[in-house]
Amino acid sequence: MRTRQRAALHHPGADEIDLLEVLHALADPTRMSIVLTLIRDIERPCGTFDVDVAPSTLTHHFRVLREAGVIHQREEGRRKWTTLRLHELDERFPGVLASITEAYLAQPGV
Repeated sequence: MRTRQRAALHHPGADEIDLLEVLHALADPTRMSIVLTLIRDIERPCGTFDVDVAPSTLTHHFRVLREAGVIHQREEGRRKWTTLRLHELDERFPGVLASITEAYLAQPGV
């Protein structure tokens, strides 16, 4: 019996994180919801985020966040665990994530 090997997940190095890619990744309400959840919960398995999208769409959102350097994902068995790269983002762009999340939460209806 052959086992299927998964491709390694791409995570840019801290020095490769691009501000415009981070801003693009955070420009979507579903992705902001993921980030806000991770600010509260440090690490979560991928299937436990409270978002109303199809699993394939959620996978897309995780990929955008991961490739922009906003999150880190690791595989453990059949699960992917997701963490926010808060320390690396703050080192690269001090205060940007806090400013964006505060402004987002201050909007009416959020």
